Amino acid sequence: MQYRQLGASDLKVSEIALGSWLTYGAGVETAAATACVKRAFDCGINFIDTANIYGRGAAETFLGQALKDIPRSSYVLATKLYFPMSASDSGLSRAQILKQIDLSLRRLQTDYVDLYQCHRYDNGTPLEETMRALTDVVKAGKARWIGFSEWPAAKIRAVQKMAGVTRFVSSQPEYSLLERGPEADVFPYCARNGIGQIVFCPLAQGVLTGKYKPGQPPPADSRAKSRSMGGFFPNEYLKPKAIAAIEGLRPIAAGIGLSMAQLALAWVLRLPGVSSAIIGATKPEQVADNAAAAGKTIPPEALAAIEHALGPVLAP
Repeated sequence: MQYRQLGASDLKVSEIALGSWLTYGAGVETAAATACVKRAFDCGINFIDTANIYGRGAAETFLGQALKDIPRSSYVLATKLYFPMSASDSGLSRAQILKQIDLSLRRLQTDYVDLYQCHRYDNGTPLEETMRALTDVVKAGKARWIGFSEWPAAKIRAVQKMAGVTRFVSSQPEYSLLERGPEADVFPYCARNGIGQIVFCPLAQGVLTGKYKPGQPPPADSRAKSRSMGGFFPNEYLKPKAIAAIEGLRPIAAGIGLSMAQLALAWVLRLPGVSSAIIGATKPEQVADNAAAAGKTIPPEALAAIEHALGPVLAP
């Protein structure tokens, strides 16, 4: 495993992080989820990402149990808030931030998280209120650093102009071979301002692993077929043109000795501003295969071949 600095923080995070969206505490049985966490640590993964909304607290509760006997200083723990936890609990108001951090810590069975993230931007709360509350959470020792996920670039810039507030050190955008939106504005700005990227869905919810084959129905055990985990599946990537283009990555990966998943992960990690790529795994073998992408590089000719193969689905 290789490790990178997370923005301007003092956190050293593994290039591959273990996430828990739609999986732990929800779509994956406890025994299998526990085995995935164990394999992650065996592979050198030290970065665990979750959120209060995942399973409405169930993912945090599972992780609290799974991690309770592991030395707290040996791993980096991140969680988030914003989405509705009840009819009256949502957003990034001061009251919600102070309430939700305590509830998350209780479920996670820890005194602090290393990274507390705003899961989305809250248009209903003044930005200064949000930032002052997050600053107080850090001052209280309940979070060491703060970050955001999928915020508009203008709001990120606005925070940088504020005085007397804790600075963001991380951004969590969706980013993959098939989703490149952050490259235009968010990535360059963050790189200049000490904000590292923790990218989610780097495998496009499994599409980039090559498990979906041309002319064949999705595998029965895949996310696309899962009732508990398939609600946000990007079905546009299962269209014949997309599947054919993704299948074109198979010989490129084989040619440089990587699995298709490792190719996709190494591609997002090619950027120095990307501190870590979050994976979601249902089996320990998936964790091990994904973790092996750390430290891998893709030669220039393979990068060019990737662009050529994906041309039909990347073209506007």
